[in-house]
Amino acid sequence: MSLPRRTRIALAVAGVLVAVPTAAVIVLMNYDWNRARPWLNEKVSEAIDRPFAIRGDLSLTWERQGHSDADRTWRDYLPLPHLVARDVHVGNPAGIQAQQEMASVGQFAFSIDLLPLLEHKISIPVLRFDTPAVLLQRDGDGRNNWTFKQADKPSPWKLDLQRVVFTKGTVHYVDALTHVDAVAEVDTLNADPSYGVAWKVKGTWNRQTVSGGGKAGAVLSLQQQSTPYPLAADINVGGTRIAIEGTLTKPSSLTALNMRLKLSGPSMARLYGLTGVLLPETPAFATEGHLTGNLGGNASRWVYDQFTGRVGHSDIGGKLEYRYGQSLPRPLLTGAVQSKLLQFSDLGPLIGADSNAAKEARGVEPVQPGDKVLPVETFKTERWTALDADVGFQAQRITRDKDLPISKLDTRIGMQDGVLTLKPMNFDIAGGRFTSNVMLDGSGKLNPNAIRAELKAGARHLKLKQLFPRIEEMQATVGEVNADISLSATGNSVASLLGSSNGELKGVINEGSVSKLLLEEMGLNIGNVVLTKLVGDKQVKLNCMVTDFGVTNGLMQSRLFVVDTSDAKIDVAGTVNLGNEKLDLTMRPDAKGLRVISLRAPIYVRGTFKDPDVSIDKGVLALRAGGALALAVVAPVAAILPLINAGPGETTGCTTLLAQQGGKPVAPAPGKTLAPKPPVKHQN
Repeated sequence: MSLPRRTRIALAVAGVLVAVPTAAVIVLMNYDWNRARPWLNEKVSEAIDRPFAIRGDLSLTWERQGHSDADRTWRDYLPLPHLVARDVHVGNPAGIQAQQEMASVGQFAFSIDLLPLLEHKISIPVLRFDTPAVLLQRDGDGRNNWTFKQADKPSPWKLDLQRVVFTKGTVHYVDALTHVDAVAEVDTLNADPSYGVAWKVKGTWNRQTVSGGGKAGAVLSLQQQSTPYPLAADINVGGTRIAIEGTLTKPSSLTALNMRLKLSGPSMARLYGLTGVLLPETPAFATEGHLTGNLGGNASRWVYDQFTGRVGHSDIGGKLEYRYGQSLPRPLLTGAVQSKLLQFSDLGPLIGADSNAAKEARGVEPVQPGDKVLPVETFKTERWTALDADVGFQAQRITRDKDLPISKLDTRIGMQDGVLTLKPMNFDIAGGRFTSNVMLDGSGKLNPNAIRAELKAGARHLKLKQLFPRIEEMQATVGEVNADISLSATGNSVASLLGSSNGELKGVINEGSVSKLLLEEMGLNIGNVVLTKLVGDKQVKLNCMVTDFGVTNGLMQSRLFVVDTSDAKIDVAGTVNLGNEKLDLTMRPDAKGLRVISLRAPIYVRGTFKDPDVSIDKGVLALRAGGALALAVVAPVAAILPLINAGPGETTGCTTLLAQQGGKPVAPAPGKTLAPKPPVKHQN
């Protein structure tokens, strides 16, 4: 029985539809693909603008996907063409002088999903590299070998790469701009439940040794964005250690990093070259916390949260956030940092006030001269415009050596276009309060080689017995300290800033006591020597001490400097040169009793901050107790009165002294000839 004509046509068409793909599969499976290698090498070389060659065997097989039964769909039962190329080589682009080719792969294999080709999509479920050797290189002019030629017109084809599998190989990274030359060796892990490959790295960065290693997942899924890709690393760069452990959950866009981060090193400033985050000079540090990161095309955000650690002998903790993107003129660092116990010595590296040995330990050249006291280490202002900042810092307690009673430090650290501010910087000390505002303009707009600085500070109601709690003799005193400082300067270090400063310093100590022991505890070697020459080593009641210095180009000139004790009143005149650290002061004692004959001789304080010289004018030593020295400069008493805290109806030692001093001149500048003046009556 013959079939109807229409049925025969349908069967013929169906037969052709089955036969053509079948014949194509048979041809593809039996075709010698090695004959196509020259054509493939030429076309790929032209597409990537550098030499490309498959030197080994090229074959095509058919394989099904290896998904588990739970994840398998009907498409996974269809075999896919699987291309395997052995001994594949990729050269460097023209103009790159390199010691080796860009990449070589022992075996390069991938499958192609056929159905997406109808939508101009090249879908590769798995891309496998076996024993790859990769060179990534950038020259000093910024040219690199990993940027491929961009087409003049966008291609209608899209690449859908779902997973990447790594096996044993090497990656060599050479960067002339960042001075990196390091090699990472990658090997397969078979028995690790969390990681599939391990790597070790060694080399140099900025002439510093780089070493370390880490682990990563065997399969990098680029399609299943919610699948965490495990990462771990522990790298040491010139003594700075960075250790991370966590996951990357969106590898296709390098976002959603979730890591446990440990940092340690000789100084936080060394992190700038590794992270791009500008931090101050510090002693050796170690921190640990939770790092999350989101890297976007237009903006990125990193958060280092719940971190704790130590800087020197001080503890720190808090949260920092680092953001950069097109909407910001510069990267921005914000956050809040706290310290329960801050060692005063750990603040030294901030201004270069630590020892030369400590400088070497944090990687800075030991530049402090042996005969200088003021720090000469320069500030690295060339980095200040690389970042803006708004970070709060609080310390519950600050200790210096033994018992300096400082607490509740509260400051806000700001950086805006190269201008650093500490506004305010306040703390409680000895029952009183120190308040200040600091500005350091390192933008270079006015002077590219110097900082413009301003300091305004005040101390109120500092109790002497709390300043020195370990000195038993001080506990009976009721005296307190008040002071004001206002300075402006230009320079590139603490020494040069003070050496060019202008402004004034005023201070009052009211109704305390003073002794050689006290000055030893304060570390005031000059005062120690002076007091010993005056009264020996005994406790002396201090009625008042008033200081008022004008500062011009680093030269401190005494406008009023009077010390009133139970034994004598001492007028001090002269200069303190902050530029060359030289002293030129003359102390003219006026004895209150005949028993202290030596108090009638002037004492000269000269020499340097490091090596002061104290001597007595023997020519005046023989003057009688009633003979007064003529004085030449009128003291500006009115400027000091606001620092005296006398309540209604109260009279303090300083109130009495300044009432007397208001009608009296004070000692002339050192070296000046004393003109004959009528004798001045003294208070007994």
